[in-house]
Amino acid sequence: MGIDMSEAIRQLSQERGLSEELIQNTIEDMLLAAYRKRYGTDENAIVRFEDDGQVTILSRKKVVEHDDVYNPVDEIDLFEARELNPDADVGDEILVDVDTKEFNRQSVQLAKQTAYQSIREIQKDSLYSEFKDKIGEIVIGYYQRERNQTIYVDLGKIEGILPKKYQSSRETYHLNDRIKALIKEVNKSPSGLQVVLSRTDPEFVRAIFEVEVPEVYDKTVEIHKIVREAGYRTKLAVYSNRDDVDPVGACVGLKGVRIQAVIKELEGEKIDILKYDRDPKMFIKNALSPAEVRDVIILNEKSKKALAVVSDSLLSLAIGKQGLNVRLANKLTDWMIDVKTEAQFTEMDIATESKRAVEELFGGETEELSRISELPGVDPAVAQSLLNNDIDYIEDFLDLSQEQLDSIETITPVQIENLRKLIEESVEIVEEEEAAEYEEDEPAEDGEEVTEEVECPECHLTFTLDTAGVSGGTISCPNCGAELELSYEKEEGEQKE
Repeated sequence: MGIDMSEAIRQLSQERGLSEELIQNTIEDMLLAAYRKRYGTDENAIVRFEDDGQVTILSRKKVVEHDDVYNPVDEIDLFEARELNPDADVGDEILVDVDTKEFNRQSVQLAKQTAYQSIREIQKDSLYSEFKDKIGEIVIGYYQRERNQTIYVDLGKIEGILPKKYQSSRETYHLNDRIKALIKEVNKSPSGLQVVLSRTDPEFVRAIFEVEVPEVYDKTVEIHKIVREAGYRTKLAVYSNRDDVDPVGACVGLKGVRIQAVIKELEGEKIDILKYDRDPKMFIKNALSPAEVRDVIILNEKSKKALAVVSDSLLSLAIGKQGLNVRLANKLTDWMIDVKTEAQFTEMDIATESKRAVEELFGGETEELSRISELPGVDPAVAQSLLNNDIDYIEDFLDLSQEQLDSIETITPVQIENLRKLIEESVEIVEEEEAAEYEEDEPAEDGEEVTEEVECPECHLTFTLDTAGVSGGTISCPNCGAELELSYEKEEGEQKE
């Protein structure tokens, strides 16, 4: 018996957004489930969709003799088979139309549950595939409700969620407000499909620029990197693939029309658009905008540390409120940037620090410090005062007595003590070792007392002997009493007595 399902299939296809083929497969599973519930198996069941929209269930049965029918589910006697097909014979298989009225209530209920579950799973898979491909794209929805600071957004086919951590601090919403957001994640869960939205992600700003700036969309102008403190400030570095296109001007637009559209979408968040440069010095200068940087000094290229010098009036602008501007510049350039005024820069011994950084980079040995002015961190005023008093070298300073140091009126005792500590920390002081061997004693002059050590040949006692004025004779060992004969050879040219 056929069932007209054509209208139901079309209606489901329109309501659920599913293809008719998927719905037909679902109906087939539903009818097979009902057949299985009624007859205990569906191995011999066939579901056929006719061109006129009719759906029939057929049972494949084997033709047997009248008395040999043991299982009427998959067997039919010869007489009944020939009523359906006059040419049927024993051993043949024929298809018998199944009357769906024979399905009991439980079979129908199971079929409905199977259909509902199948359609739900198909719809979930279809939506997952659709939204998974849209991760990183912008969607537009409408505010529905809020629960535990999470906003639920109607996206048409599905409901998205906008968690608190992905909401800008500048924004508030009301019922049916239009919300433009970035698809951050798409997850499957037991309760259904979960589409996570974000308005704080830097990629949200990129997607807006692709909409508002045609040059960004067609890759004539490319965004090198975006860093953002949502609700406060965004910095993005751009560059152009064509020499005749200004990347910053293209993003700003004529009279700022394009950038104003982006700022409006971000509820007034400040945006700095700057030009990307391969030279780190120029890139750091650009990254600290809107402040104008006088100079950039690379302190350590390996650890990426740099110093930016600005005028006194622009220091607060370069650093930003609570350090926001320099913090975003650090993230944008991947350099640790220290901002100093010109006065602060003058007080720093940058030359020595840079030299040490280069030596560390190339693995060289640190050059020996000799002058006071070369000491890292030395007070320039102290070094100049000592130089004015002809004290240039560290060794000269260490040789001065406390009275001599106190006599220098331009240096305080505290400065002297600080300089000594600095020398101890920065300079290794090596004292000259005493000679290991003594020089040979010169001959004693007449009347000069000379001592000499003598060893007794008997007891081997070593004792000193006063030889002043002695030219010969014998002495006794103080230990064993052995007599020793003393004789001294006269040097050449000396007359014998």
